[in-house]
This record gives sequence, C-alpha cells and structure tokens, in this order.
Amino acid sequence: MLVPSHGRKRLAAKTVSRFLSVSYDPCMTVPAAAHHDHDHTACVADVLARAEACCDASGARLTPLRRRVLETLAQSHIPLGAYDLVEKLGAVGERPPPMSVYRALDFLVAGGLAHRIESRNAFLACGRAHEADDVIVFLICERCGLTDEVASHAIGRDIAWATRAAGFTPRTPVLEIAGTCARCRTEAGKAAAS
Repeated sequence: MLVPSHGRKRLAAKTVSRFLSVSYDPCMTVPAAAHHDHDHTACVADVLARAEACCDASGARLTPLRRRVLETLAQSHIPLGAYDLVEKLGAVGERPPPMSVYRALDFLVAGGLAHRIESRNAFLACGRAHEADDVIVFLICERCGLTDEVASHAIGRDIAWATRAAGFTPRTPVLEIAGTCARCRTEAGKAAAS
C-alpha cells in the first residue's frame, strides 16, 4: 500500500522529530567517542586490528598503502580528502600517486573500513562493524570539523519502511547532521560570556 505524499511528509517529520527529541535510544549504538583531546593511539590500533581481521576473513589483502591510508584516517576524527591524504602520507614517507590513494579508499569504503562523507567529499576511518540494517549517522561539527559516527537500527527500520512505502530503493543509508560539537559549544559559550 502506498502512502499519499502528504502522509509521507508527516511520516518523515515524525521520524526526524522522534530522532531529534529522544535522548536515549536502545537501538542506537554509542558514539565512537570522537573528541578533541584524546590519544588516537587506541583508535588507530582498534581500526587496524579490525581491518586485519576483516581482510583475513575475506581473503583480501591489506596492502602497505591501504594500511597507511587507513592509519592516517584513524589518526584524526576529522574527515580527509584524497589529496589531503596524499600530502599527509608524503610528509612521513613516500608520496603515493593520487590514483593509488583513490583505489585504496575505494577498497576501504567497500570493505566497511572507512566511510565517505558525501557533503565534504572526504573520508573517515570506521572503527566498528555495522549491522546490515543500520543507518550510519555522522555528527559533523561546522566549527572544527570533528565528525562522530553513530549507527541506528531504529532509524534504519523507519527509513526502510518509509522507502518501501514510497516504492523507493535507497542506495546509501547514511545521514549527515551538521551542528556544533560539545567542545566548540562550550568555547563559544565562554567567549560570549566574556
């Protein structure tokens, strides 16, 4: 049964409002704990361990360049473009050709080891496995660029229902929400108070 267009709009508004108003959703995973002042060593180690396990399980190779690209992405929670990666990789070793970096990124994204942030045309390491029906939600700070990732089964179910009702087949179940991270919000509040 198809939902009339005015019904789809109400459904979309209800879904968004429910998502934004709920402080805790047991179907939403904990954020990846991206913040400014933590040691990225654990992030890098976790991402690389997951990548090695995924590659071992699938028979794919985590080549030295793929590993370097993933490690560089994992060293920051700010998405990087391909040419940013070329520069960063060249600063600490051999500068790879841009096409090689793009191929490495394609491999990492296809394997679920990195995400492409469409609005920024940039990439971010993925530190966790996701369920097939998860919708990935990126929380992108407009001030500092910090990007956190959460996955939601509930939003995934709602989107699946809404898209089925509309006769639409989604290709990429990803949401990008721009706003202000906690640190930038605190700093802005302090600046306004002085």
